[in-house]
Amino acid sequence: MQDPLPTIDSRFGARLTIDLAALAANWLDLAGRVAPAECAAVVKADAYGTRLERAVDALARVGARTFFVAHATEGLRVRGRAPAARVFVLNGLPPGFAADFAENDLAPVLGSVPEIEDWADAARMLGRPLACALHVDTGLNRLGLSLAEAAEIAADTRLTSALDVRVLITHLACADEPDHPATARQAERFAEARALFPQARFPGLAASIANSAGIFRDQALHADLVRPGAALYGGAVSTGEPSPMRPVVELEARVIQVRDVAAGDSVGYGAAEHVARPSRVAILSAGYADGYHRLASSSDDRPGGHVAFDGRRAPIVGRLSMDLMAVDVTDMPAVARGTPATLIGPGAALADIARAMGTIDYEVLTSLGRRYERVWREA
Repeated sequence: MQDPLPTIDSRFGARLTIDLAALAANWLDLAGRVAPAECAAVVKADAYGTRLERAVDALARVGARTFFVAHATEGLRVRGRAPAARVFVLNGLPPGFAADFAENDLAPVLGSVPEIEDWADAARMLGRPLACALHVDTGLNRLGLSLAEAAEIAADTRLTSALDVRVLITHLACADEPDHPATARQAERFAEARALFPQARFPGLAASIANSAGIFRDQALHADLVRPGAALYGGAVSTGEPSPMRPVVELEARVIQVRDVAAGDSVGYGAAEHVARPSRVAILSAGYADGYHRLASSSDDRPGGHVAFDGRRAPIVGRLSMDLMAVDVTDMPAVARGTPATLIGPGAALADIARAMGTIDYEVLTSLGRRYERVWREA
């Protein structure tokens, strides 16, 4: 992050700062790692909570030309900011919407035979092949064609002649666990799938395997196109390891009040935690309605998460509530009403906070609430 911002706007309880320069730098870092493969950008879920339009602007400026989203509504937002970009919709083609996709130059990622047939029918009606990606499932068992279905599609010239298949993709299940054998098995199955679509019949078809974790797992997984998501936004790429990327978000909340709590007294709902010594407790203006998960609460039985003041940790005390949380500042006499606390940022790394919540960086980023004062630092 750059120079400190002014005090949090008093109309808000907390401030979310999004560093678009760091986002752009992360994309350039990843693009350099995978060259000559292309580096796309996954901007679904409002660009992981950073605001899709702002993220697309920053990424397009530094060279991103291919974007992946989950839904057509997100694709339209990308198209509005990057008219010349390739936009792939990961959740496929909903029934009855082929004409809308074609009209707005959105390429569905097709993972079932009915989707493929619908897209081919639309292409015939329009009299031209329509761009798409094909998704082959290699072990995640979520979306995607089976290898048998992929073989049937590849052999069906009635269908394939109507399709402009740009990318063949699969999605890794365990790439964030470096020693997990599932990744090698999936890579082998994907190689079988890729062989079904020879370049002679499918010229220019790109193969895409790697998500954020896959980029760092094995260079062979880079193939022709990588699809980073969490890594772009400063998320971890390997279980239990700090992120190698620049942080993109910083979350701060105002101290509303500092109060004295007598030794043995409890703090928060349910009297879940009692302080062991006379304590100073700061009440912050953020809670689970802001996406800071209640599972980061503390109790007499288990520690919870923490915030930071100038890099120094202040542990959460008791249960988080909808709009408030309490933290122990007994050893921080300078903390007072109006002091900003860092909830995510220096002293409160995203990976550490996710761990305290019992979840992953992805969920923390995409859960960040709507009530924040949002500030973007431009690339």
